[in-house]
Amino acid sequence: MREQQYEQIKSVLASLRLDTANHVLLLIDKSGQLIAEQGDISNLDTTSLASLAAGNVAATNGMAHLIGEKEFPTLSHEGEHAGIHICVIGRAVLVVIFDESSSLGLVKLRVKQAAHLLAAVFDEVVRESSKKTASDGALFAEITDEDIDSLFN
Repeated sequence: MREQQYEQIKSVLASLRLDTANHVLLLIDKSGQLIAEQGDISNLDTTSLASLAAGNVAATNGMAHLIGEKEFPTLSHEGEHAGIHICVIGRAVLVVIFDESSSLGLVKLRVKQAAHLLAAVFDEVVRESSKKTASDGALFAEITDEDIDSLFN
């Protein structure tokens, strides 16, 4: 991922946070690794939250498969004072933490819009990665076994 693409992701997250009055947004990969965050995370164990969110997605997808679904792309949990909305975007997971100053309906609407923008950035990253892999393969295709042997003899 190039810095420009990372900045695009952060910009989408910042806009989403403002549009929905959310406390924290985390973008993680499906293994639970943090990609980006937005909001005040000073009192939050983001590593644990990211791991638990990824586990939640994995468990829910297991349930989806049991009933014949591919996946459940969105999950929501609401408590007395706060809620979490989780949205799967390809290999990434967007975790939105909100309180009673925002509504689940608003969060879902804005997350759906932001997911399209994030998916476009992720597609660009994949395209560039594929091009780089192909060009790297072409570079090494010119090296013969004799060239390698001459290096070690």
